[in-house]
Amino acid sequence: MPLLKIGMIACWALCAAGIAAYAASVVRQITYVTLADGRRARRDLPLVMRLLLPLAPNLKRFASGKQFAAARATADQMIVSGGLEGLLTGVDFVALKFLTPIVCGGAWTVLVFLLSGFLPSDTFLAENRLLISLLGVFGFYAYPLMWLRGTVKRRHFSIMRSLPFVLDLLTLSVEAGMDFMSALQRNCERRKLDPLNEELIRMTSEIQVGTPRRVALRNMAARVRQPDLSSVAYALVQADELGVSIGSILRIQSDQLRSRRFDRAEKMANEAPVKMLGPLMLCIFPAVFVILLGPILSQAVKNIF
Repeated sequence: MPLLKIGMIACWALCAAGIAAYAASVVRQITYVTLADGRRARRDLPLVMRLLLPLAPNLKRFASGKQFAAARATADQMIVSGGLEGLLTGVDFVALKFLTPIVCGGAWTVLVFLLSGFLPSDTFLAENRLLISLLGVFGFYAYPLMWLRGTVKRRHFSIMRSLPFVLDLLTLSVEAGMDFMSALQRNCERRKLDPLNEELIRMTSEIQVGTPRRVALRNMAARVRQPDLSSVAYALVQADELGVSIGSILRIQSDQLRSRRFDRAEKMANEAPVKMLGPLMLCIFPAVFVILLGPILSQAVKNIF
């Protein structure tokens, strides 16, 4: 029996060492996506996604089923909006949604039951280990979609912040006599590589290979689905169709975007007192209560006993 226990411990240790070595090798890897002009942009995937992505092809046939068609379409759109095209596909994402609770949720369940075995039976973990395990599995199932939504939200926020400044530069260039495409290309060459610049590079590349400008603008709006960028794109499409001066349209859109930014900042400032009310009631008031009444209650307890 002692030899059997030693053998089991050695096997578990070798398994843990192998998993740790694989995780360390995955952490050192850097993931990139290739942009329209041939440059590569870095994309940081979570460790869980990096570990499980090589296993996704094993569920490709299952994830390609008709019952997941809507989920794949939604995932494909969010992957493109999040700038992850070429790194993930909708099929890979659906496979990851099932792999994450199976692998990570299974490991979490084993860990919970192992820990509860070393604790007394009346502890919270031992009494509710099944519930804690199910909550962990559900959390791992929801994690991929939460991560993807957060990635899209951060990318949209970056585009929203950069867009007014880019429109100002394009307005000055166009009003100085430069045509719109030349101003756009110069802006893409001289600005840092951020999400907005990546989308503008892709749009200019589409125009250079023969796509009409209005079609390329519509494609960018449909691809990104950021409200401010879509508004600017459709305004430029309308100006192109009606023959309106692009410089005046760019200036109007820039003013509107700055007005929207001011309205959003004012809204956030008005929401701040309401959001501070929760921490104030939960943390600050109890602390003040303990500091002020603590000595009085302590003295009263001593007098009683």
